[in-house]
Amino acid sequence: MSGFNLFWIEEGQTISEESLRVVTPTLREEGSQLWITANPRSRNDPFSKRFLVPFEHELNKNGFYQDDLHLIIRVNWDDNPFFPEVLRQEMEYDRENTSTAMFRHVWEGDYYDSVEDALISVEWFEAAIDAHTKLGFKPEGPIIASHDPSDLGPDAKGYCLRQGSVILDVKEMITGDTNEGVDWAIDLARQSNADWFVWDGDGIGLGLRRQVMQSLDGSRINYEMFRGSEGAEDPMLYYGGDKGRTNKDTFLNRRAQYYWKLRDRFEATWRAVTKGEYIDPEELISISSDIEYLDQLRAEITRIPQKRSNNGKLQVLSKVDMKKKPYQIESPNMADAVMMSMFSPKTLNKQTVQINFSGWGK
Repeated sequence: MSGFNLFWIEEGQTISEESLRVVTPTLREEGSQLWITANPRSRNDPFSKRFLVPFEHELNKNGFYQDDLHLIIRVNWDDNPFFPEVLRQEMEYDRENTSTAMFRHVWEGDYYDSVEDALISVEWFEAAIDAHTKLGFKPEGPIIASHDPSDLGPDAKGYCLRQGSVILDVKEMITGDTNEGVDWAIDLARQSNADWFVWDGDGIGLGLRRQVMQSLDGSRINYEMFRGSEGAEDPMLYYGGDKGRTNKDTFLNRRAQYYWKLRDRFEATWRAVTKGEYIDPEELISISSDIEYLDQLRAEITRIPQKRSNNGKLQVLSKVDMKKKPYQIESPNMADAVMMSMFSPKTLNKQTVQINFSGWGK
């Protein structure tokens, strides 16, 4: 297309990253304009990442953002002088009968960082932000650093730091190859005085073992390669108490098992924060509000879908299937790093052995 000076995209939240790459350079006429009207969906959608997320501070403060290239205006129901009473009644009904996340998405224009069959709800995530401060517990125990590697390409690399029930930090690295990524993650682990370094050993991560061993040689940091495709950890232990099923019979693989560990912690934290139930802090999770990528982490963690299983085992949609329709979810690198941080080091029960000598030769 050429020679036009006005292009309008309706329902812009549905546009793909590829379409944006094609459309934006096509506007070549002097003074040409691209208009997009949209209802924000997820922070991770191509439209939001390009046109909303970078300017959120100004949009939240002023309701608009403007520079030489952009004019972005937030318009809501309360800007409509003709807002009808019938819609006001519908809005109040939704306020009372839908989730907070859904109400804010439909009526307030907030992102809806959730999908059908999501493992962890937005409400659970919100309750977990600074839960250790709300409930009065501190991070205790080994410091676990975890890393989700990626190669050159669109997928980023993820990093998480956990101590006890508190997620202290989460980061991503967009550039660089697999080896540069693991060096970056190990450097962060050293800076944080981590006790353990865990990385995803499926796929390209399998070839990182030697690099991790050499990098941590002589260090106090222990390391563990996480294989999400393997069978459940502690296969003969019962999940959900003595009346439950064994881990082997409950989870399709270790990745599903670890995501359910994370899910159970989020649900327990939501009950403790919103309902006042006492729950052992070791069963909770708290997300530090100091995390720079908090909004993106919310978008990733609350968009991990369960997968229907014919054999009845619990499983999570694979990264490959997440990218397909209807989900079209980017690789959840930071969410996977948080999931792998649920790794619990095995402790040895040390016993004192007393040897009595009653004579030579015995």
